[in-house]
Amino acid sequence: MNLIYPVLALVVGLALGAGGVYLWLRAQAQEDIAQAEAASRLQLEQARAEHKELLLQAREENQRLREEAENEIRTARGLIQKQEDRLARKEETLDRKIEQLEKRDRHFTNRERHIEKLQQEAEKLVADQQAELERIANLNVEQARDIILTRVEQETRTEAARRIHEIENELKDDSDRLGRQIIGLAIQRCASDYVAEITVSTVQLPSEELKGRIIGREGRNIRAFEQITGVDIIVDDTPEAVTLSCHDPVRREVARLALTRLLKDGRIHPARIEEVAEKTRLDLEQIIREEGERVAYEANVQRLHPDLLKILGRLKYRTSYGQNVLQHSLECAFLAGAMAAELGANVQVAKTAALLHDIGKAVDHDVQGPHALIGADIARRLGCNAAVTHAIAAHHNDEEPQTVEAFLIQAADAISGGRPGARRESLDLYIKRLEALEHVATSFPGVQRAFAIQAGREVRVMVQPDEIDDLESIHLARDVAKKIENSLQYPGQIKVTVIRETRAVDYAR
Repeated sequence: MNLIYPVLALVVGLALGAGGVYLWLRAQAQEDIAQAEAASRLQLEQARAEHKELLLQAREENQRLREEAENEIRTARGLIQKQEDRLARKEETLDRKIEQLEKRDRHFTNRERHIEKLQQEAEKLVADQQAELERIANLNVEQARDIILTRVEQETRTEAARRIHEIENELKDDSDRLGRQIIGLAIQRCASDYVAEITVSTVQLPSEELKGRIIGREGRNIRAFEQITGVDIIVDDTPEAVTLSCHDPVRREVARLALTRLLKDGRIHPARIEEVAEKTRLDLEQIIREEGERVAYEANVQRLHPDLLKILGRLKYRTSYGQNVLQHSLECAFLAGAMAAELGANVQVAKTAALLHDIGKAVDHDVQGPHALIGADIARRLGCNAAVTHAIAAHHNDEEPQTVEAFLIQAADAISGGRPGARRESLDLYIKRLEALEHVATSFPGVQRAFAIQAGREVRVMVQPDEIDDLESIHLARDVAKKIENSLQYPGQIKVTVIRETRAVDYAR
């Protein structure tokens, strides 16, 4: 009994607590619902306000775009109207010009008719006067003209013959004596040595064992050397010496210097040969430039363009009929300067033109045409004056000589080349034949270089590997041989060898 009341009190307390909690939770939920409804109404009002604002902005943008479009339309209409006005004015101007042209045409037509009428009247007057003169002189026009021309021609011929005879006698009395004296003095003042130019060079070897190293294993060194330099190496029984044979003196000199350096270095293999040959070519260019400066200094010819000195130096390795062209040019400068001084001509022009008169020979294998005109064009482009270029162009009568200096260059050239032993025609013809062989080979597309070796009995043609494949190399060899047969004359037979080499290069880093 005592336990029932406490239990009942506890149950009633729990029930009351639960009811209180329920009422509190219900009140809290109603409050949250009210807040949510208020927030929803606020968001709805904000959305309506934003919608109204966006609608207003859209209307304003639409109005702005409409105004811009209307402005553009008005501007375009204005431009169109201006163009229409301008076209209308041009049309009016053209109409006026056409009307003026028509008036001028009518005026000229009337003038032509009037001129024709006057011309007819003048011809009639001339005919009447001519008829009256013929009646008075009892001769027609042709007869009178023939009589006058005959008398004038006879008198002119007689007077001209008399004057020519007098001038010839005066010139014969003075020119031969003076010419011999001037040429004799020039020759006496110029003493030049002559060295026979040959097509081979000999390289001395320290020992016979080096011949084997030059040849290399299975001949790879000598083949590489010949392909790179274009020079034929002759290894024979000559003790401690090998011979380099090539018609091009520059190539032969490069090969000689390269082989000398290889022998001193001791390393002889294809890669080293190519490296030394390339370095030797660069060194030889420096030597060529120094040679040009030297001969210009010796001839006392100043203010020449550096490129002109370089081209002049290349003549050191060029021959003409066996005569060294650079030495020949220097001697011509001395001779022309001496003769110009005796005659009172321009000494500087004569010496400059004589020194440069054969520079066309340094590039005549690259440029078509006579070497005199080629040299004159080079001198003109590199700053020489008109008197010098004319003397260069006229020294073989490719141009008609117009100045005293031009005739002096011809005389100096003839004196220098005409000395006994100065020239040999056979060597020049031999060189021309080898150059013609190389020119025929290089005239085909895809050919990189060509070398005439074995005294012209073989032509080695090096091609671009990316342009000529192995099959086309066979066709190229046959085509080159056929062209040589059709265009050149030569003894025996000529072997055509086409070389196609592909290299793969990479670097280890």
